[in-house]
Amino acid sequence: MLIETLRKNHDLTDEEFCTLLETDRYDEELKAAADAVRREYYGTDVYLRGLIEFTNYCKNDCLYCGIRRSNQNVERYRLTEGEIFACCEEGYALGYRTFVLQGGEDPYFTDERICAIVSEIHTRYPDCAITLSIGEKSRESYQAYFDAGAARYLLRHETADPAHYAMLHPTEMSCENRKRCLYDLKAIGYQVGAGLMVGSPYQTTQNLVTDIRFMQELKPDMIGIGPFLSHKDTPFRDKPNGKLQLVLRLLGILRLVFPYVLLPSTTALGTVHPLGREFGLQWGANVVMPNLSPTAVRENYMLYDNKICTGDESAQCRGCLERRVSSVGYQIVTDRGDVKK
Repeated sequence: MLIETLRKNHDLTDEEFCTLLETDRYDEELKAAADAVRREYYGTDVYLRGLIEFTNYCKNDCLYCGIRRSNQNVERYRLTEGEIFACCEEGYALGYRTFVLQGGEDPYFTDERICAIVSEIHTRYPDCAITLSIGEKSRESYQAYFDAGAARYLLRHETADPAHYAMLHPTEMSCENRKRCLYDLKAIGYQVGAGLMVGSPYQTTQNLVTDIRFMQELKPDMIGIGPFLSHKDTPFRDKPNGKLQLVLRLLGILRLVFPYVLLPSTTALGTVHPLGREFGLQWGANVVMPNLSPTAVRENYMLYDNKICTGDESAQCRGCLERRVSSVGYQIVTDRGDVKK
């Protein structure tokens, strides 16, 4: 009855959400309902997002992140414009119609540089969507990127609870500003992606419910979630990793709360379990984000330990994912993969 109520109303009480998240009695029903709803909206299609990790410099010092500014053990890099365009060229030939430019908050990449890169990609590949994932900026900066041709923006809120946010971030960062960024992006007209780490240090079930409530207000087009995974060179090096089953439950819940949403089955899921990405698709996800970055730099974009696919060439990544996706009854499509509302 609980699952049917959620599927029909796209909502539950806080207590009912906690029950779903904390117990396994509804797992099979939740999984089946989430898969049915994603098929209703998106069929068996799975969209590709070509990920280009173009800089691992970051001015922030988030306590969970392997490329935090305090980590002296990272070999830092920045891709040149030519290298970025080469990644796009290879990706386009492999069937990618969305490029995700992701990096730390790197002051070298000024608005002028970002706009020039976005504009050039937009000119070369007008049938492709350009997604940015480069952190907190001013509304003016977001507007400039949008005007240059960026259509989507990914910015995980990480946690919607201010007290919990403060436990994960340095004092100069705030939950309020992160939310401001997301609302600015929505107002400008981006397809907006929020998201969070599941099982992050000090997280409670009520925190997860607070995240759901925040996203009900925001109404994001994409929601990226994955397990918290520790990194050896961060203050959270000894914290336990997030649990696979809790991530899957939350994926299922999010599919029923937001039937239209684009939900990635993340690399972090594949890191925590060999079949993690396949499981994610079976629980309602419909996006995968293989890496187009040059293999020479991939091992240096290590947000957490033991990240998978750092040695695969882009074509290997594409072929591997095609097989994995089809093995659980879905199909990769060559499509921009816009949200269906």
